[in-house]
Formats: sequence, structure tokens, C-alpha cells
Amino acid sequence: MEVIVCDKLTKKQRQMFTLKDLSLSIQENTIIGVIGRNGAGKTTLLKILAGLWRGSSGNVRVFGEDPFNSLRVSANTIYISNEMVFPSSLSLSALLTEAGRFYPSWNDRIARRLFDYFAFRSNDLYTQLSTGKRNTFNAIIGLSSRCPITIFDEPTTGMDQAVRNDFYRALLKDYLEVPRTILFSSHHLEEIEELLEYVLLLDKGKKQFYLPMDELKHEAIGLTGRTELIYTYIHGKTVIYRESMGADTTYVVVKANEVNMGKAKRLGIHVTPVSASDICVYVTSSEKGGIDHVYQ
Repeated sequence: MEVIVCDKLTKKQRQMFTLKDLSLSIQENTIIGVIGRNGAGKTTLLKILAGLWRGSSGNVRVFGEDPFNSLRVSANTIYISNEMVFPSSLSLSALLTEAGRFYPSWNDRIARRLFDYFAFRSNDLYTQLSTGKRNTFNAIIGLSSRCPITIFDEPTTGMDQAVRNDFYRALLKDYLEVPRTILFSSHHLEEIEELLEYVLLLDKGKKQFYLPMDELKHEAIGLTGRTELIYTYIHGKTVIYRESMGADTTYVVVKANEVNMGKAKRLGIHVTPVSASDICVYVTSSEKGGIDHVYQ
């Protein structure tokens, strides 16, 4: 069942389009990575889906309703980000208690066990926490709420590597126990790709692609060889990225389904896989040659 549908969704802020003509549909009980550079439109999209912002034009439906000011969407959606604010008069333990009163699917056992595992103290205040600890606490709220739509917007900011790894494992275990639709924006695709079922790549407010993770991993292939040979071979092919590797060597990334790997190898072209993370970087590069293009 489709729980989120966007049709030409557009958001304009200060004469700039932070989201433009975005169309997609998201099925229930999937984990989607929302990927893009800073300013790509990730937060704009997620806030609109959570009902916090309203689009400028186009249509968006969450559970079949416009999410803006929808009680149904509010009751069944949680938006976790580093912008969260909690009352300074309540202890961390009391905040968990209050969250349990608000979210009908709240699992207090998981909340308290995660709270202890990440070494929080019951009487501490949210305002006393470091950025990493605040976001860890936010993540506990997000996981324990078990909302049908759970949105994590850059949730691991400030967390060290070990805590991030524990959070990813907790998210996967909790999802397997209670499936729901999870949207997860991050700059660390290489860390979370094993969690994801789909990847939505945004760039300058536009959708570049929305693909199953398994397809994205095989979307592109890298070719390295003599510049003249490479340019002859890639004629008519979709080039995602190109880079000069020396006086007479060029590296290009092209669509994998357009490459006959056996033929390329026989011509003397070195064929290499391209990671999902690198594909996202190459697709959103402002110049096809990357930073090296600036110094040519």
C-alpha cells in the first residue's frame, strides 16, 4: 500500500526553489535513504511529509491526506532532527514518560533499555547534553515511538562511530520486529546502505533517481584506459562522471547496462565497480570532472 504520494511537489522559499516538481510514491514498511548534498532539498521534503511545512504547489498525500495540520498524520508520524526542543524543566526520564503518553505504539521497555545502554542518567536535563548525546536521545525517542512513518533527518550528527554503529543495528532490529516506513537522510550512505531498501537522490531540489538499493549498487561501472580509446568507446553512452588520470589516461563512469564488459576488457579497458555512495557523489557533481576540473 502507498503511504506517501508526491505529484509535482514544489516548495519555493525566498525566491528559490528548495524542492521542484518532485513526484514519487512510497510503499508502507520500507526503509528509504534520502540522500543529497547540503541544500539539496532533503529537509524541505521531510518537513513537508511530516506536516510541519506546506508545499508551494503540487500535491502530497500521507495516509491519503494532506499532511499539513492533519491530526491523523501527526499521530502516526514522528520527525527526528537535531532541531528538536524539549522542556528544560523535565528530566530525561520524565521526557520518556511523556513521550509514552503521546505515541500510541510507544515501547517503554525498549526506550528504557536503550536509555541505559547509551549511559544516560535519569535526572539529567536535555539542555545539558552534548550534540552527540542529544541526537542519541532523539534517536531513542524515534525508535521507541514505533510510528507507522518514522523520519530521521541527519540523526547521527555528533555521534561517534561506535554510537552510530549501535544506532544502525538498533534501527534494523527494531524495524524487523515492528516493520514501518522509515525515511532516513544522511551524509553517510556508505554506512547505512545495508539498512536501505530504496534510495532517493535529490540535487538542487530535484529528484535525480529513486531506485531500489540493489539496483543502485549495479547502476554504473568505471572504465579506465587510454584517453583516445575511452572517448571512442563511450561514444553514444550515458557518461555520469569523467576524470583525467594523467597525460593519456582517463577514468569515466557510465551506465552499467550500456557496457559490454567482455568487449571493453578485450580492448584493453580496465573495468571496475562503482559504489552506491560514489554514484550519488558523481551524479550530483557540479562539474563532470569534479574538483580537479577547477584546477585545469
